[in-house]
Amino acid sequence: MLRNPKLGLLLSLLMAGSMWFYVQHVLIAYQRTDAAAHDNPRGNLSDLYPRWLGARELLLHHRDPYSPELTREIQAGYYGRPLDSSRPSDPRDQQGFAYPVYVVFLLAPIITLPFSVVQVGFRWFLVVLTAATVPLWLRALRWCPSRITLSILTILTLGSFPAVQGIKLQQLSLVVSGLIAGCAALLAAGHLLLAGVVLAVATIKPQLALPLAAWLLLWSLSDWRRRQRFLWGFCGTMAALLGAAQYMLPGWIGRFHDALAAYRDYTGGARSVLDLLTTPTVGRILSVLVLLALAAVCWRVRSTSSDSDRFGVVMALVLAGTIVIIPTFAPYNQVLLLPAVFLLVRRGDALWRQHIVTRIAVTVTVLAVSWPWLAATSLAMASLMLPPQSVQRAWFVPFFTSNTIPVAVLALFAYSMRHLRQPD
Repeated sequence: MLRNPKLGLLLSLLMAGSMWFYVQHVLIAYQRTDAAAHDNPRGNLSDLYPRWLGARELLLHHRDPYSPELTREIQAGYYGRPLDSSRPSDPRDQQGFAYPVYVVFLLAPIITLPFSVVQVGFRWFLVVLTAATVPLWLRALRWCPSRITLSILTILTLGSFPAVQGIKLQQLSLVVSGLIAGCAALLAAGHLLLAGVVLAVATIKPQLALPLAAWLLLWSLSDWRRRQRFLWGFCGTMAALLGAAQYMLPGWIGRFHDALAAYRDYTGGARSVLDLLTTPTVGRILSVLVLLALAAVCWRVRSTSSDSDRFGVVMALVLAGTIVIIPTFAPYNQVLLLPAVFLLVRRGDALWRQHIVTRIAVTVTVLAVSWPWLAATSLAMASLMLPPQSVQRAWFVPFFTSNTIPVAVLALFAYSMRHLRQPD
């Protein structure tokens, strides 16, 4: 696609447009029909709403956002009514406030606005932030592609299922992704103090940010004299966030822990991508092995300078590993695979020329990553000839490779790391 930029631009627009069409007119249309058939509630279905309402009630009325009473109020807005345990068709996800309480400080500027206004504004904010994530990562990875290549990468990112799902659901994972990309760009530019501050804010979703934070804290301690500013920025901001949160809601950490336990209970337990592809036991063993391998790599390259190509490679590896091992699966989290995917795209020709095994691995990964676009495009084309109900029955087809994408990207990227240390 990048070899013929004009054709690539047209194809990227087709695939991105098809994905948005699929989500709106196939997936969501099917969900609405299915909900009506089974009397399932549907309210605003915004993942921002529980956090927004919790922030508003805590900051304006000093109410506990983790309380059962507020959870029922959240359900009334999110689902349209509180959930009823006597109805077997009701969703299991209680939509409780399962975030660190300091997320309310990020939402404080918008808590006095009507949620209908917040919802529209936040959706466009996510579009802009997700688009900005692309040049931020390219800067961190020290890749300066042509404008048309940058356009292709941006269009495909905005038209990928993880991004579309995150924007539609108004997921804070996209905010965390943008913060992490900003942290990476700041590190590459040598702004260590500000990078630490930005990464600390990204811990509003701890499962996504803490593995990277662990690597960067090790990295900063490995050359204290030159890198201590990152640690001061991160630790100072975390102390401020935790202290302010404790002041606003004393004992919130225990309540947050209980909310996480309840979340794991009503969503059927914490399962990683590896758990879904194998079994919970095998998945946990594989997760430990991946974690140990990541730790070994991070220890070996802890002296790497932040202005080197290798530094960006390790950040991409840690984020790809994070998506594979975290005990939760959601496609929108896969936006954190962007740096690994960009590096693989950048050196795709070099990988293809290696040998037959590498070519097979590249082919499998490309098919896994491309499948959602191919399936969405096919369903969009089918919508021109078939009744909507017939197309909606195939709503699940673009999901066939959802579980395998993170593993395929991580495996190929880990194998090809030695080829990604130097630019073209």
